[in-house]
Amino acid sequence: MSVIIADRWFSRRRIDDEITLLWEPHVTPFLRCNIWHIKGRDRDLLVDSGLGLCSLRDAAKDLFQGDILAVATHTHSDHIGGFHEFERCAVHRCEADGLLRPEDAGLLRSQFSGDELESIINAGYVLENEELVTAYPYQKFDIASFSLKPSKPGWLLEEGDVIDTGDRHFQVLHLPGHSPGSIGLWEESTGILFSGDAIYDGPLLDAIPGSDIDDYLRTMQRLRALDVRVVHGGHEESFGRERYIQLIDSYIKKRG
Repeated sequence: MSVIIADRWFSRRRIDDEITLLWEPHVTPFLRCNIWHIKGRDRDLLVDSGLGLCSLRDAAKDLFQGDILAVATHTHSDHIGGFHEFERCAVHRCEADGLLRPEDAGLLRSQFSGDELESIINAGYVLENEELVTAYPYQKFDIASFSLKPSKPGWLLEEGDVIDTGDRHFQVLHLPGHSPGSIGLWEESTGILFSGDAIYDGPLLDAIPGSDIDDYLRTMQRLRALDVRVVHGGHEESFGRERYIQLIDSYIKKRG
């Protein structure tokens, strides 16, 4: 069977003068992670990195210059595949092992257990095809044997740590629920939250291995108290405060 080879694996959109969104358009929405680049005066931030099917660094050479800190909002495979390309990596302390020994990529429907598939589909995702990509990144790509490369975290993050780019300051929020070490990056001065998979405008996963609904409810209550203006999530489009409150209240009503 012939396969489609992508002309370009990553797409990008400039959000403002300092923030750029990158994503993998040929990956099914379930695994299509938002990759955020934040330009700083002294250093840049990379928030998550996609699946790592081909080089993120090569695809965006113009962005990845100088000092870069790659921050994992959590260590599910769709968020950390490109971390091995960056010398400086940060992750919450309780998920450090997820970078050192990453989980299987899960690019095939058959690589998920029956319980995992049930929880994913019940959440609202559609997984009709065996392959969870609509094209390959290059001709000899072997989807069945692809695995993530390990990376070494140099900074084990804790609640309250501050990530400083020289002109911007992001507070680390520990937001467990989707995973034990899920974090968000909160910039109080602008009201911007990089939320990872703690909250985004799509089906939230709270019944997969490592997730915990009680933790998720506590995270949602905490998030509701923040004066958030804009959310840049781990998946789907960014959104503002009104939608933010709607999503939180909907989750609390459903699970509370």
